[in-house]
Order: sequence, then C-alpha cells, then structure tokens
Amino acid sequence: MLQIPYRDDKQAYSDLEQVRAQIAQKNFCFIPAERVKSLLQQQQATALQDWDAFQNSWSDLSLDTYMADNGSYRKRRHATLSAPAASLEWQKEAHQPHYQSLNYNNLNGGIARHYAPISDAVMQSHSMNSLLTLACNIFGQLMPEHDWHIEAHQFRIEANAEEAGLPTPEGVHRDGVNFVMMLMVQRSNMVNGATTIYDLNKNRLDQFVLTNPLDMALVNDEQVLHGVTPIMQLDSDRLASRDVLVITFRRKAQSPITPD
Repeated sequence: MLQIPYRDDKQAYSDLEQVRAQIAQKNFCFIPAERVKSLLQQQQATALQDWDAFQNSWSDLSLDTYMADNGSYRKRRHATLSAPAASLEWQKEAHQPHYQSLNYNNLNGGIARHYAPISDAVMQSHSMNSLLTLACNIFGQLMPEHDWHIEAHQFRIEANAEEAGLPTPEGVHRDGVNFVMMLMVQRSNMVNGATTIYDLNKNRLDQFVLTNPLDMALVNDEQVLHGVTPIMQLDSDRLASRDVLVITFRRKAQSPITPD
C-alpha cells in the first residue's frame, strides 16, 4: 500500500511530498523541466553540472535487434541496479538481460534481451546519480518497506521519410513493475510523441508531451497504463530523434521466513 511518510517543513521535502501525494492520489504525475531541475538541485547543487555530456551520450547507443516488427527505429543501452528499503543509496548490479513476460509486452516479451550496458562514465555522472537518487526519494518513500530492483534504459527513437518512430511499439501497456520514471533528454526535428495515461480499463486519463529536456512523467505501473504516440520527421533532410531515460522500480520478493 502506498504510504506518504512524515517529513519536516523544509522546501525540498515539501516539494517531494507534493509529488508523492500526486502519485498516491492519481497514480501518475507530470513534472515540467524547471520543477525537475529544482528538485534535483535541492538534493545536490552540482546535480546537473555534466548535463551536456549526459545528453551527448545518447549518440552512442546500439541498435535494438530484438524488435519483432523488424523496425530499425530504436537504439538503447541498459543497466541493472538495486536499492535497500527507504534508502537514497542505490548501487549498480552485475549486467544482466532485460526481461518482460508476454503479458506485459506482447511484441518483444517472453525472451531475455541482451543489450549493451550503459557506459561507466554515464552511470558515474552527476546527472545519472541525481536522477536515480530522486527516483529513490520518490518511489522508495511511497513503499518504504521494500528493497528495490531497478533498471535504467537509455532510448533513442528515430524517424525518417521511410519509417515513423514508435516510442512504445507494444502499444498502450504496463511495464510489469511498480513505478516508472520517464525523462525527456532531448528531441530533434520531430513532431508528436505525446504521452497518454489510461486507467486499467483503457479509459484515457490524461495526455501531455515531454517537450523540454528534463520534462518528466512518473507512473504507478500497477494502477495505470501508458503509451506514446509515434514520432514523425519534421524536416525531410534531417533525421528525427527522441531521446528518453526510463528508470523502473520493481519491489524485490521478500525471502520466506523459515521456522527455527
């Protein structure tokens, strides 16, 4: 059950409590870039000092070769992490494949997908650390009794004159986790790409566009579905691209208690 722990009245805690409260009440939250920047810098003044290099790392992603629709529009890298219950201290785990069941991803699910790891430079950056810490500070406090399995994904979706880019090729879906953070890193020469939130009966609840770098969407993946509309090229002479960081939190199964 979602819980909102008591905090004192410092501005940083107040702002975070508002975000947690919105997720607890509505199961999703859109946070515009300026507010995200404020939340990150309230945690650490140097949070975004290497943002330019962080953005540029999306130019070094590998083609996703697991696309069952034979699309060549998606590039990505992946990392696996963990965090103890109610902690802001995350740690990187040994690299492992990404897996979703067909129940959650009827296009590419059902197999272990081995992606290139997110580079050490990116994982050790101020920007990545601040975003993972913020995710721990939001999601970890909503369910403070659980340890967390965390995955981070760098996605680039591309579009050209021959092929539209599909940010969510599996359609409206859940990811099979507890919480999802979606962060706009940058958009180039593209239109569309609207994020749409639905209830579990597929009634639309909201729609918004992650437009500016640092625009963020947070969802309770147990209670809502989400999708993103296809992106299309604006200027036919240049490639269109949409760069997003996705961080997922899935509570770890508790070890069974054995009798003495």
